[in-house]
Amino acid sequence: MLKKLSDTIAANDYYKLWLKDAWPYITGAILLSVFQIVSLAVAGNPWGVSAAFANWGAWIYEALGGSVGKWYYFSSDGAQAVLERGFLRDPATIRNLGIIAGALFSVLIASGFKVKQIKTKKQVVAATLGGLLMGYGARIAFGCNIGALFSGISMLSLSGWVFGAFLFLGAVIGSKMLVKFFM
Repeated sequence: MLKKLSDTIAANDYYKLWLKDAWPYITGAILLSVFQIVSLAVAGNPWGVSAAFANWGAWIYEALGGSVGKWYYFSSDGAQAVLERGFLRDPATIRNLGIIAGALFSVLIASGFKVKQIKTKKQVVAATLGGLLMGYGARIAFGCNIGALFSGISMLSLSGWVFGAFLFLGAVIGSKMLVKFFM
């Protein structure tokens, strides 16, 4: 019975149009812009992703008995208010959890979920090093490609365009290094 239901859904034209097939880039751009406006209106601040991860780390550290109150990054009244508000009352955390759940849901309904085998230790090193560098870069730049680029440009900030230029330059250099050292 489950197989029959699955086949029926897979054959549905609306399923193919809205869920199975990839959407055009322009549709994605329009939806991102609409979500940015809604996020700004509801949360009162532009969309960002990486700042919430710093807060997650602080909450975990404090749950283990540490204190981040004297750390420069968390010393402002705004940062302290976010930490006091807690995990599930932080708009950035809710957005990030929504992104994670939405991405998982999307890949599952499109039958695109795959667990890939790690082929070499070089892949692990490249992925770990890349993730650490991107996370560090996002924090020292006070934003990732969403907060510093997308939100920066949408707020008519020159910093968004500068970030974009250096993001492109970093992608070119990083790609060349990836091919040279890890492929």
